[in-house]
Amino acid sequence: MPCDNKLTFNIRQVSKICRYPKQDNMQTKLPAKGQSPALLLQTLESFKAQDLPWQSGRVFGYVYDAGAESQQLLRQAYSNFLSENALDPTVFPSLLKLENDVVGIAANLLHGDTAVGNFTTGGTESIMLALKTARDFAREKHPQITQPEVVLPHTAHAAFHKACHFLGLKPVVIPVDLTTFRAIPEQFVEATTENTILWVASAPSYAHGVIDPIEAIAQLALQTKVLFHVDACVGGFYLPFAQQLGYPIPAFDFSVKGVTSMSADFHKFGYAAKGASVVLHHHADMRKYQLFVNSSWAGYTMINTTVLSTKSGGSLAACWAILHYLGTEGYQQHVAATMQATQQIRQHLANHPHLFVLGNPDMNLLAIASRSFSVFRLADAMRRRGWYVQPQLASASSVDNIHLSVNPSNVPHIAEFLQDLDAAVAEIVAEAKPAVDLAPILAILQSGTPDALAQISALLGISGQDLPEDLEAINTLLSQLPPAVREFFLKDFANQLYVD
Repeated sequence: MPCDNKLTFNIRQVSKICRYPKQDNMQTKLPAKGQSPALLLQTLESFKAQDLPWQSGRVFGYVYDAGAESQQLLRQAYSNFLSENALDPTVFPSLLKLENDVVGIAANLLHGDTAVGNFTTGGTESIMLALKTARDFAREKHPQITQPEVVLPHTAHAAFHKACHFLGLKPVVIPVDLTTFRAIPEQFVEATTENTILWVASAPSYAHGVIDPIEAIAQLALQTKVLFHVDACVGGFYLPFAQQLGYPIPAFDFSVKGVTSMSADFHKFGYAAKGASVVLHHHADMRKYQLFVNSSWAGYTMINTTVLSTKSGGSLAACWAILHYLGTEGYQQHVAATMQATQQIRQHLANHPHLFVLGNPDMNLLAIASRSFSVFRLADAMRRRGWYVQPQLASASSVDNIHLSVNPSNVPHIAEFLQDLDAAVAEIVAEAKPAVDLAPILAILQSGTPDALAQISALLGISGQDLPEDLEAINTLLSQLPPAVREFFLKDFANQLYVD
């Protein structure tokens, strides 16, 4: 099942030939005179014309929506605390109260009787702080470790690689079971060296929606005497309610002895406004390694619990509001509805002649692959029908697939979605269109011309910052390139994208 990337181009080869032509930088200028609020708001609204219409319930990714009334509450609570600054809780004790409340709710849901933590802007920051904690703990307790390593499964979120990159840590990636997509406990022990400072597992992994065997890994972590982080960014505010409703969710949180830290996002299935997550440690003695304090410069004494210093209280207030608005009953209702909708999709695909679900997801996340054709073609066909499904490129542990995050807003539209899915599949099968021909692109790569990337962009239909309507060719090329070369292309494209 894993991708067997056949293309062999390496970074050095590609970097020599793939350069976009230099462009004039026509920077936007500050207007000489201010404009009216009404005109500015109208202009801002017009900018959203090409955005995904997530309010329609036809988008299976990126936005976690609990309904119109929830959205209105989030906006109002956010704006009420827009200017309050969480930099100094002694100046804004309201924000300290809000943070202690939401962190306490998270710790309680995740069975952290002695757990402490802090509110962050998202899963990446929570993960970065968990790794910083492990690094600084190791610096004090194990000063002989000069090249600290973090052991993580191939299915762990990319944010762990980002955190390792920022913090000077080495990610040691271990394989997963290629049928279940779950981590293999024994692999952690085999990958552990005298430099290991932390193990990581997922509850669940985003790509396939499956929970790693947390109890088995935690038992080995205790025996090995290594810190163990469980990433519950996507499941932290979903799985507890699924457990309460009787779904067979294995133990994954602080109820498991050996789990020393966790990350969980309020702004996913907690339905909070974006910038809302939490990092938790099993005991306050560990949290002190997360903090940053500096009183040696000329200004005010800096005490930071998280990466950011100045931060608006808006997302914190909105998070507090949605937690108290929905309550246990509201979250249980959303979990029940989305689990039922997920099961409806899975039953529909159970004996499908062309599509199948990867693994056995534990919650409302699905990765769908095809036996017959490119799923990237299916993603394009569904987008033409008004649906957004998220393409996922082939990797060492998985084939090309499309990802669904089933939200409450999707629930009323599942029957229509499945009807359109079948129609799109029938259209693709009947058309019998040949696979994307990468030969012209490969010829350009091998030509060694200095504007190769610009030529490839033209072949793929990329014009400046604009992508073509159908993305099959682009996704197919990226999927077949080795990951390092794939990342080079994406970095170069992003570098051009954020130019005015």
